[in-house]
Amino acid sequence: QVQLAESGGGLVQPGGSLTLSCVASGSISEIFTMGWYRQTPGKEREVVATKKVTDRTTFGDFVQGRFSISWDSEKGTCELQMKDLKPEDTAIYYCYALHDRLGEPRKDVWGQGTRVTVSP
Repeated sequence: QVQLAESGGGLVQPGGSLTLSCVASGSISEIFTMGWYRQTPGKEREVVATKKVTDRTTFGDFVQGRFSISWDSEKGTCELQMKDLKPEDTAIYYCYALHDRLGEPRKDVWGQGTRVTVSP
């Protein structure tokens, strides 16, 4: 079993920076992907950034080089570093993990979310 807890959200001005943190607990050695998604009311959840155990990284098209992601697989921690934030980045950000135990179906694991508000 894997559980996720994210933190670091808050209010930031346009152009500012913010770092979100996620801590995975449980069978962290069975996590093969970690990352961040975000969602606003009435919209579908969208990928922000993901990182695989191969170090392959993906970003949403809106990131445009503004964000970076780090993952310490031994500690089960994942951080999203955001800069040059825009009002349209306002959303609830969710930590994500792909739990892949041998002989069992893959399982998507989600945190409870942390709110990010970009406003003057």
